[in-house]
Amino acid sequence: MNAPDLVEIRPFTMDDISAAYQLWQGSAGVGLSGADEPPAISAFLQRNPGCSFVAVAAPDRLAGTILCGHDGRRGYLYHLAVAPAHRRQGIATELVQRSLSALAVAGIQKCHLFIFHENETGLAFWQAIGWTLRHDIQIMSHHIELAVT
Repeated sequence: MNAPDLVEIRPFTMDDISAAYQLWQGSAGVGLSGADEPPAISAFLQRNPGCSFVAVAAPDRLAGTILCGHDGRRGYLYHLAVAPAHRRQGIATELVQRSLSALAVAGIQKCHLFIFHENETGLAFWQAIGWTLRHDIQIMSHHIELAVT
């Protein structure tokens, strides 16, 4: 499925960070932390060139985002978000496909994502496009205090 002609899908650039952050702030199911501040997103994009994408509606309005990266073994998707006025047009599916294609080019054969338990809309979307909810693993986190330089 291709995104509508009125929306351009292109790589996520540093210039998109501010608009993306605004979209994420208004998107239910997207959790934000210090790791989503502009310097951190900039570093993520630099480490994973050509894997993250945005959907831009005329005139230069951000309609959707996806962050994608890998560790050389597994891919990871973050912050798939589509503005309410642009939902149900295939944009999210196209963003996912672009990122998965970029991972395939990098030789990555498996991709994971994190989703909040209460995000029923998100769970339904991911399952509808063929993703499997796993019950055999859990995620654990540890906060690392950064050294001040």
